[in-house]
Formats: sequence, C-alpha cells, structure tokens
Amino acid sequence: MAFNFQRLSVLVVEDTVPMQKLVVAVLETLGVGTVYRAENGEDGFRVFCNSNPDIVLADWHMEPMSGIQMVDKIRSSDKSPNKMVPIVMMSGYSAFQRVSQARDAGVTEFLVKPFSASDLARRIAYVINRPRDFIEAPAYFGPDRRRRASEDYEGDLKRAEDRSKGDKSSSDKFMI
Repeated sequence: MAFNFQRLSVLVVEDTVPMQKLVVAVLETLGVGTVYRAENGEDGFRVFCNSNPDIVLADWHMEPMSGIQMVDKIRSSDKSPNKMVPIVMMSGYSAFQRVSQARDAGVTEFLVKPFSASDLARRIAYVINRPRDFIEAPAYFGPDRRRRASEDYEGDLKRAEDRSKGDKSSSDKFMI
C-alpha cells in the first residue's frame, strides 16, 4: 500500500550527524512534508514544544539528555504540547530489557539500527494506521503496552501478578 506522507511532520532527534542525515534523507525520500532536527534530548524537547510534530523519532543514547529522558519529559511535562505523540525509539541495542524499558517509558515503537527505509516507513505507517490507546496510571502514562489480542483469553486477569489469582493452568494465555 502506498502512503502519502506529504502532510506529515516528523522530529528526528539523533546526535550522530551521519545517522541524522540518513534518517532525514529517508524521510524526505518517503515524501514526509516537514522534518525537524535536534541533536540531543534537551534540544529535541525544545524543538518538540516549538513545532509540535506528528511523530518523534529519537535515538536512545545522547548527552546531555537521553532519548528515554526526553520521552519521559514529553509524556509528563506541563510544557509538552502533545503528551500522546507517537514516539519511535531508535537503538542499536535490541535486548529484551532495552525494549521493555523503552515500552515502560512510553515509547510507541522500537526500531533497531541498522534499519532499512522500508523498516522506517512501516513504523511510521503503523503508528498512523494503528494508533494505540493511552493509559494513565499512577506510575505510567503512555501507549497501551498490550499489543496482541488473545483469541482464547476468557477472563480479566492479564498481569503476571494476577496469575496467582486466576487459573494457574492457563498462564500461557496471559500477555504483557
């Protein structure tokens, strides 16, 4: 399916200049109408507040403010113009712990470096076509972390700590 990204605005927060240029070039090739740039999380949050882009693409490891710290600020600061903006975290580290930490920080999608132009286009199309509900809880604000619907799920207990309350034999039906 072909997408028209002409009316889309994207903020790229990346401290490595060649990678930033590459991501921007891919976005321009995809036809993204407006691309904003920032070199770290601190600058990224400032640009985000001033431009209010439709999507944020952010690297994880940056100084003086990391991508994860910027995500937290976007999701929690009173200065944030859109706390529900889709955020795609880019990282060369794809260990489950890293992906889980990003998810728990409020990241919408995770993109592992190196990635192809079609990988990036798919992530952008996914956040546009399949927006996730947002959850507001005492310890979390961000996109619903449950991604898959289980067709054989028959109850209301989904969390790991709920397993002790429910049918232990059906623990494989639970999801995060």
